[in-house]
Amino acid sequence: MAEDISEFVLTLSCADRPGIVAAVTTELAAIGANISESNQFWDRGSNKFFMRIAVQAPGTVQRDDIERVLKPAVDRFEIMMGVTDAQRKPKIVIMVSKFDHAMLHILYQIRVNWLNAEVVAIVSNHEDARRTAELENIPFHHLPVTKDNKAEQEAKIVELVKETGADLVVLARYMQILSDKLSTRLYGKVINIHHSFLPSFKGAKPYHQAHERGVKIIGATAHYVTPDLDEGPIIEQETERVTHVMTPDDLVATGRDIESRVLARAVKLHLENRVMLNGRKTVVFAA
Repeated sequence: MAEDISEFVLTLSCADRPGIVAAVTTELAAIGANISESNQFWDRGSNKFFMRIAVQAPGTVQRDDIERVLKPAVDRFEIMMGVTDAQRKPKIVIMVSKFDHAMLHILYQIRVNWLNAEVVAIVSNHEDARRTAELENIPFHHLPVTKDNKAEQEAKIVELVKETGADLVVLARYMQILSDKLSTRLYGKVINIHHSFLPSFKGAKPYHQAHERGVKIIGATAHYVTPDLDEGPIIEQETERVTHVMTPDDLVATGRDIESRVLARAVKLHLENRVMLNGRKTVVFAA
């Protein structure tokens, strides 16, 4: 019979000093943990050190054991540390309005096991996504938003995240602006996707505006949500060249594809604990 194995992902950040890696890896080796992947980065500007380690350990080793043996190093170097059970399937809540392409792409990537996640709820301010939720056997929550009930509906979202134990909220083209209160409360746990143009086109029909201005590049940005609209730390981006022969509908179609891909990659990076916040920026450790 194969030996039981525990798998964990550790994320660590602190002021850079000699001896951090040695202190951490020595203690891990002492409990029989083997490092299967290691990434590190020193931000010279802030003198901050970031590290992500994936480890395999005997099946008897639990998360508490990891935290216990590393406590001396954590205290000594004043490390901010996260320990995640890599064998636990992360839970996500998807929020969507009428445009469902990004949501459908995430659901497909979960179905084919490229994304390791469980969608515990789909939330929408419209009824359009209900049929998809029913087909996928995912609880659907219709929460229409008006200026009079916004606070009440957002309170329901917070409660839903708490009840389901969701690790992440994904705004898959959810066309409502989250309040400062909600954005702050769930900081680092909400990812949004939006179109990226140069110049930036805001308001209705951005791809049509882009077509009228003759843009040559369109793209998308996935980022963490903050009270500063569309200015949260960026996780993933992609651009694609377009030409004058393309119609507004061609740009919309191209944009849908880019948005779907970028959001799915950002979600994957987050769920695998490959994204670490560094002030207004992120450190992203690719696989």
